[in-house]
Amino acid sequence: MNAPVDTAAHAAALNALALHEPRVAAYAWGQRVIALDDLVNDGSYPERAVDAVLAERGAVGEIVNVGHATESNESIYLVEFVGCVIGCFEDEIAPAPLGLLPETDEVQGG
Repeated sequence: MNAPVDTAAHAAALNALALHEPRVAAYAWGQRVIALDDLVNDGSYPERAVDAVLAERGAVGEIVNVGHATESNESIYLVEFVGCVIGCFEDEIAPAPLGLLPETDEVQGG
């Protein structure tokens, strides 16, 4: 006769395994993105005031590296904006619309 399965313990074990599976990044290295909100200094740039705006909402940047925060199971993107490279979470950036020029931030006309 088989012993009964402890479903709560089984579910907890599956959840623990899921925490160790890295989430797949939504964006890729080299992808152009825009800032969805003002990105401010969290103290990472000591030459600038804490809470100083590093990239304004709508600023265009390019992803130069993609990492992963194991504690929170989130992708972290290093995005090069004009003047600095900023670590961003997925909810802080979005794909840049096609035709947006990084030099002028203007949409190409046609």
